[in-house]
Amino acid sequence: MTSTESFLIDHQESSCRFIIPNSQAVLEYQLSADKSRVDFNRTFVPADMRGSGAAQALVSAGLRWAREEQLNIEASCWYVDKFLNRKNSKQQKP
Repeated sequence: MTSTESFLIDHQESSCRFIIPNSQAVLEYQLSADKSRVDFNRTFVPADMRGSGAAQALVSAGLRWAREEQLNIEASCWYVDKFLNRKNSKQQKP
């Protein structure tokens, strides 16, 4: 388990997901057959946790793990894609 900001994040590798324990908040992913790519394909945060930073904490933990594992990152989940594009656009500004 890792702590991202004020959330405890549990990486359940056998289920291909990151969760916030005792909640329904989840970031799901799929590894390619050769385990060189990861596709973050679903983020869900229950209504009572929205706006709390839970989704950002899940995505941050997932991306940190993917980079540590040197995986190519794909995002079929709109939130992860938005998060990646926002981060990339900040890095490209002079």
